Amino acid sequence: MDQNWSKLQNILDATILQAVGDLNFSKMTPVQAACIPQFVSNKDVAVEAVTGSGKTLAFVVPMMQMLCRSEVPIKKHEIGAIILTPTRELAFQINEVVLHFIKFLPQFSSCLFIGGEKPQADIDKFMANGGHIIIATPGRLEDLFQRKEGGFNLAGSVKSLEVLILDEADRLLDMGFEASINTILSYLPKLRRTGLFSATQTDEVEKLIRAGLRNPLQITVKEKPTKEGKSQKTPFLLKNYYMLVEADDKFSQLVRFLQLHKKEKIMIFFSTCACVDYFSLCLQQILKKSEILLIHSKIKNKRNTVFSAFRSMKSGILICTDVMARGVDIPDVNWVIQYDPPSSASAFVHRCGRTARIGNQGNALVLLLPSEDAYIKFIEINQKVPLLEMTKLDEVVDMCTRLQTLAVNDRAVYEKGLRAFVSYIQSYAKHECNMILRIKDLDFGRLALGFGLLHVPKMPELKGKSLLSFQPIEIDVSTIPYKDKVREKLRKEKEALGENVKKIKMTRPPKTVAWSKHKDRKEKRKQKKDDRLTKAEKRKLETKKEEEFDEFDDDIRLIKKLKRGKISKEEFDREFGNDNKEDFGDEDEKDGDTSILKN
Repeated sequence: MDQNWSKLQNILDATILQAVGDLNFSKMTPVQAACIPQFVSNKDVAVEAVTGSGKTLAFVVPMMQMLCRSEVPIKKHEIGAIILTPTRELAFQINEVVLHFIKFLPQFSSCLFIGGEKPQADIDKFMANGGHIIIATPGRLEDLFQRKEGGFNLAGSVKSLEVLILDEADRLLDMGFEASINTILSYLPKLRRTGLFSATQTDEVEKLIRAGLRNPLQITVKEKPTKEGKSQKTPFLLKNYYMLVEADDKFSQLVRFLQLHKKEKIMIFFSTCACVDYFSLCLQQILKKSEILLIHSKIKNKRNTVFSAFRSMKSGILICTDVMARGVDIPDVNWVIQYDPPSSASAFVHRCGRTARIGNQGNALVLLLPSEDAYIKFIEINQKVPLLEMTKLDEVVDMCTRLQTLAVNDRAVYEKGLRAFVSYIQSYAKHECNMILRIKDLDFGRLALGFGLLHVPKMPELKGKSLLSFQPIEIDVSTIPYKDKVREKLRKEKEALGENVKKIKMTRPPKTVAWSKHKDRKEKRKQKKDDRLTKAEKRKLETKKEEEFDEFDDDIRLIKKLKRGKISKEEFDREFGNDNKEDFGDEDEKDGDTSILKN
């Protein structure tokens, strides 16, 4: 029995201890040992701990304890605790932990407020069942605070709030939720306990601590140093690898790796949603015996279903963007593969943190181009993550031709490939580490081969670039059909409709306007403008024109007198207003005189 766990038994109620014990909880992690006693004793806490360190229980356990010890019984539509998270997957996961405790404490209820459903569904759910514990994403909670309809008033329900939790606070701010959080804080009572949990303490997080917490106790839990005595930001039992591979061999190496680890649970991160769509479609057709799922931010309604399915799988592949990089706890992930370097250095650590969680072993691999080798040292220095080299795999089948074959036989593959290629280059051009990952160093020909393209799309980024290593496939791409018969039928109908529209347009006479009509329009507009002037404005305008013409006539007369020799140069300058030597140099005067005389 862990000594810290024995201490915890002295400060928690029996029912909560029973719920914790049901999770096979016999040993506390460092962050739990440091945080739970302090939070239970009614202190605000600001906790910094590496990903996968067990932060969820570090705030759920004291939160349930504080609600149990509340002096006044909480009513059905009163909210006792709010947990804010950056993503719906993390909110869904935390809700599962909370529901486990509610099984032992049936006097409480929880409510999940996340995107993917209409706000009215959340309102109906709260009005029918109540929600003593709210788990929400900031955008949805802010929206619900501002709604007052049918007796629903969330602002009135939080008057007895006991606890506020901000989970993955640094990510909340990175995703632009600062304004939403400030709005939410304005609705909440000042007398509450607040816990802020994050993997990194940034300047923005420090501002949030000052704004939302009262005299907080700051807790920082770091991993054990390496054998060399260096600290690191990833779990101690996580092994980080890199592989240097050319762009046209990258997908082939990935497929071979997945074939060798087909009985394991693997997450693959891509830089864009379009890349996730494309490569997941290709892998599903190449590795037909493997179960392959995908998640990215543009999949709205299916995300929770896919997330739950992958969590329950013993083996399989999840292809995703950085929407799955933070906070989510997926059991028994054996490998995390980063097909592309992430958009920020901190995201590298969070991606790796999906494996080797809470004392378990895990492995992570990042695939880098030879031109990206400086990224290895950068991650080691910037994020304190040393990387070990993994040599390229043997017996690799060239997948570039296979991808092109898939594109020739299915228009969906062809179109998704083009979108993925464009999105990858655009993402690469905006990379945070663009001093190391330079777009000018990319071999666009090999990259196009690696994406299995039939031809290279026209892009500003490719203007003037060499594509000697890419040979386009000679095929009329307009004839490529969709494998899906329904989509192909719709495509043919649109094509037929488009041809008819073109024929109609060709029979119409060209819409051109004569120059004379343009001139007439200008004159009419000028006349309308003049008509709008008052009599006084017209008189003033006419007087001004007359004065300008008089001045012009005087200037002409002076020039003629100078040419005929009736006045001297000095007299001309004095009359013309050109005798100020400070304003004009000698050379300028001579040039000016010559031009006037010539004219």
